[in-house]
Amino acid sequence: MVTVNTGFEKVSIFGVPFSKMNMKETVEYLTSAVNNRQATQVITANPIMVMTAVNNPDYLSMMKRAELIVPDGAGVVWAAGYVGNPVAERVTGFELLHELLRAGGRFGWKVYMLGSSPEVIEEAHNRLRAQYPGVQFVGFRDGFFGPAEDQEVIREIREAGPDLLFVARGADTQEPWIDRYKQQLNVPLMMGVGGSFDVISGKTKRAPKIFQKLRLEWFYRLLKEPSRYRRMLALPKFAVKVMREKENVQKP
Repeated sequence: MVTVNTGFEKVSIFGVPFSKMNMKETVEYLTSAVNNRQATQVITANPIMVMTAVNNPDYLSMMKRAELIVPDGAGVVWAAGYVGNPVAERVTGFELLHELLRAGGRFGWKVYMLGSSPEVIEEAHNRLRAQYPGVQFVGFRDGFFGPAEDQEVIREIREAGPDLLFVARGADTQEPWIDRYKQQLNVPLMMGVGGSFDVISGKTKRAPKIFQKLRLEWFYRLLKEPSRYRRMLALPKFAVKVMREKENVQKP
């Protein structure tokens, strides 16, 4: 498997290199990568992940090794515009997952789903299989496994031979896991999808359109899950850091 050409425009936000492509360009780029069997890790990043990278050099190094980072969070889109180097648009992981499955239906791609609880992953798998009949869903497994089982999971995925691997184990776990094992996995496209399977399965609901339009999905999630408030504190910290350090935001 060859290494993907990363010659697209990027903007650096505190060292994290974000793609400036819009959704259509992103899907076309990734379709080419899959059809050419080019190993590609996609990270759908938000300000919380950027702040994690700011405070954790290992996490930042991991993100820099990814072949493509898309601006999932509205705060990232704002920051890029604020420093005068805007991205084309917000590219959310949830929508990108569905766009990739639409493309997969045209090409007969194989998909493996990993993560979430046993009930959620099975229901999400069943719903997506019904929604995208042209896609070959070749396997799924919940995310309740530890390092001792990693090689077993990798073996299952390799035997299934997917073109796309979607991993839902939380941002602190899924991206480092993909980074650690992407050469062993031998899958053309690997992407962390966070809580997407929860939404697809019906366990949780995505923010209403008005919250999406106003870029307040984070606020809707906070209303639904007040326990997330500690994690959400990174959002105002990110905004303040961008404004205070405007001249340094784009430094590698």
